[in-house]
Amino acid sequence: MNRSASVLFLTALVCLGACGQTESEQPVFAEFAQSKEGPVEAMAEEPHTQPEPVYNQADTTNYYEITTPQGRMVVRLYDETPKHRDNFRKIVAEGVLDSTLFHRVIRQFMIQGGDPNSKDDDPYNDGNGGPGYTVPAEFDDRFFHKKGALAAARQPDQGNPERESSGSQFYIVHGRTWSDSELEQLVRHTRQRSPDFSIPAERRAIYASLGGAPFLDGTYTVFGELVAGFDVLDAIASTPTTGDSAYPLNRPLTDVRMTVRPLFSYVP
Repeated sequence: MNRSASVLFLTALVCLGACGQTESEQPVFAEFAQSKEGPVEAMAEEPHTQPEPVYNQADTTNYYEITTPQGRMVVRLYDETPKHRDNFRKIVAEGVLDSTLFHRVIRQFMIQGGDPNSKDDDPYNDGNGGPGYTVPAEFDDRFFHKKGALAAARQPDQGNPERESSGSQFYIVHGRTWSDSELEQLVRHTRQRSPDFSIPAERRAIYASLGGAPFLDGTYTVFGELVAGFDVLDAIASTPTTGDSAYPLNRPLTDVRMTVRPLFSYVP
């Protein structure tokens, strides 16, 4: 199959993610069809039950350090997505993310983690956990799935029509570069179900140079971005995994465990 045909094939399968797949099998690509994890999916969590943040408002920051065996990454949260910003601050302050794994890793796509279930010794429950609540979607056209984008996992559309986010599971886009002809094919295909879908010129330039996962735009909340540690992102994305032939799917063969800490004096 040539490159253009491959893109059409893969993007066509994106539609399966919103067109009747079961809640436990919602792929972005065909080879992930058996996966139980996101970013297309997180646990079934009660909507609209998010407790108030417990952190000290005077000590807030938008910069967070994610430390892994591969090294250190720094993410910046967006003020324009305040519900997700405040929730991330909250779960970091409560230690929800510490010792969780990047339990699903797919090179040229994304690395996903933040599930409290991944703290235990049972790999088969990873991707199904969370803090017990969801966060309302905060879509903003200024933020998209470029390489390094920080976004929230969620349940599929079938059981989550409001596209509310998981309370703790997140992913960082690894992605790949896209040619203009590939983006055009993606736009044409996506407009079959979302007539208003478009990829502006400035965004196309970023997908062509930096790369990303444009087929996820407008369907998952992007609430921050990587500002340091792109080499660490590449290293995690390249770590050997079970792939799509052994369950749990796309799980690193060696645990990629994280700790997350606020950076109050970080200077970009």
